[in-house]
Amino acid sequence: MARKRRVHFVGALYHVMCRGNQGQSIFKDDRDRERYLDILKESQRRFGYRLYAYVLMGNHVHHLIEIGQTPLSKVMQNNLFRFTRYWNRRYKKTGHLFQGRYKAILCDKESYLLELIRYRKKWGQANLFAILQFAN
Repeated sequence: MARKRRVHFVGALYHVMCRGNQGQSIFKDDRDRERYLDILKESQRRFGYRLYAYVLMGNHVHHLIEIGQTPLSKVMQNNLFRFTRYWNRRYKKTGHLFQGRYKAILCDKESYLLELIRYRKKWGQANLFAILQFAN
């Protein structure tokens, strides 16, 4: 059965989630996290999307992305492929790092961003969460 096509339009806001394969850790140390963030910054410059927020957990990540001209599928394919290639080289592994297809929820921009701010206030200064606007 074919996958359902993702909705794409300029300005679409998505909450994107990616899990480690079989729940495995995808970040072993700060070097891994820094490399992942470098990939996100490079990807933003290349594909022209906005990253409003991210969460890097041990075995999964969350992104809040506003898409530009480039479809989300191309952005995520680039980001996940590049990080998996880095991870496999560093740890001398082969195969998948991420479990299946990423999950993306199309969000209403105004209400979702407001809820995001409320969530941020609830958790205070926890450094799991960062609100960003990298230069496009």
